[in-house]
Amino acid sequence: MTVDSIRSVRVWVPPVWDTITLDVDANWSVASVKEAALIGATAKPFDLDDFIVKFRGAEVFDEGQSLGDLGVPDGAPMIVLRGRRQPVR
Repeated sequence: MTVDSIRSVRVWVPPVWDTITLDVDANWSVASVKEAALIGATAKPFDLDDFIVKFRGAEVFDEGQSLGDLGVPDGAPMIVLRGRRQPVR
């Protein structure tokens, strides 16, 4: 399977403890995945700069790159989480 055949990614969004499956292709940017996952999980806008994306356990620093360039396979898991830890109350 090549990265050109990406059809979906699973994105875990810890702030709401939900997993979103997004229909994507290899041309989607990482930033687009982050935005779609946050909107899909919460149905409200967030400041996207407050969140980071992790793929294969590592933070994706260049969110402008495409999923194909990153080597994301079909059905791959990703995580969108806050960039700074939130205090527990």
